[in-house]
Formats: sequence, C-alpha cells, structure tokens
Amino acid sequence: MKKNPAINELVKVMGRLRSPTGCPWDREQDHRSLRFHAVEEVYELMDAIEAGDDHEMLEELGDLLLQIVFHCQLARERGAFDFEQVARHITDKLIRRHPHVFGNVKVTSVDQVWVNWEKIKHAEKHGTRHARPSALDGIPKHLPALLRAEKLVKKARKAGLLQKADKAAGRTSIVGRVTSRAVLAKRLFALADCAQARGWSAEELLRHEIKRRERALRKREEKQDRRPACL
Repeated sequence: MKKNPAINELVKVMGRLRSPTGCPWDREQDHRSLRFHAVEEVYELMDAIEAGDDHEMLEELGDLLLQIVFHCQLARERGAFDFEQVARHITDKLIRRHPHVFGNVKVTSVDQVWVNWEKIKHAEKHGTRHARPSALDGIPKHLPALLRAEKLVKKARKAGLLQKADKAAGRTSIVGRVTSRAVLAKRLFALADCAQARGWSAEELLRHEIKRRERALRKREEKQDRRPACL
C-alpha cells in the first residue's frame, strides 16, 4: 500500500498494538474472540444510518474498519493474508462480477444484473471446496432467525422450490389474510409476545422451524435434480 497514508497508518497502529510492547488486551485477542465485536459494530452502524447521523456514521464505519484491520493483522501474523490482499481480492471480485460495467455484457434490468452475478459466483466456486451445489447454500447460520427465514424463502422461491405465500396450499389458514404491512407487523409482534408469555424463545422456535423447512426443501430439490430430462 503506497498511496493511502491514512490506511497505512491504521495498519501500522494495529501492528504496534499487537507487538510484544503493545496493548495487553489486543495481544490476547484472536479471530474467535473478536467475532461478535464485528457484529456489534454493524448494528451500531445501522443505528447511525437510521438516525441519519453523519458524525456517528463516520465513527461507526471507523470502528467497523478497525475490526477488519484487526483480523487482517491476526492473519498476517499467521502468514495467511494481509489487508492489502483482502482489498485486492474484493476489488478483483467487483470487477469480475460487473461485466456490464467493466466488460462488454449488456443488461437492461436489475434482475439481469443479479442473474449474471449468481452465474459468475457459481462459476468461481465450482469445483472448489467452497462450491455451493444447492440453491439453498450460502445463508450465514448466525443470521437472526427472521432474517435467515427471509433468505431461505427467497432462495427457495428463486429455485422454484416454494410457492408464494398467498398461493401455497394451506398457508393462508396459518397466517390468515394479510392486507397490509401494518397487519403483518402486528402479527409478528403478537407471535413474539405469545412466545414470551409462555416462557418460550421466539428466536429459538423460529430457528428450529427453519431447520425443519430447510431439510424438507433440500429433499424437494434432490427429487427435482433426479428427475429425467425431457427429450
């Protein structure tokens, strides 16, 4: 890194904090001990964004960047990678996955951008230990349950494994007729309230249901893959 003094200085400061004469707390950390710090910083950044507070956004983005630099320093000490490699990797990926900007591919809609993105991503990972043979792969397991459920439904629907809620047989009898976002929000809150009143964790209940639904969807996907091709 030669042209960004601020980044260079940040990397040097992190290295100094991790040195034998640095900070005892920083020296004790590893990737695992830091993992939830990054999550917390992301949530604080979300708060700043929703508040429209530029000062807080600047600070929280810096805190999040610190987490990235910290992990890169730990990786550099292990001889795995460093900050420059991380930056180069994401730069190359952005260029590669935007052929409609940096290449000759033509697109006319956002949907086409996403289709191309998924095709390129699949090709990148194909044949590697990071390959994702299932359309349901790639959902972070530590996402909050409701967000994970949304991701699973979105992927399943794109893969033709799940119908829309208003057309799925029997689904309307479970959630009733939803006429607005406000109605749905109230029902979601009521479900959380119902669980709490009974001493249950709505988060854990939903995680359990997600696992059950995902197993069923993967079995459905396997059956689709085994169907003979039409001649």
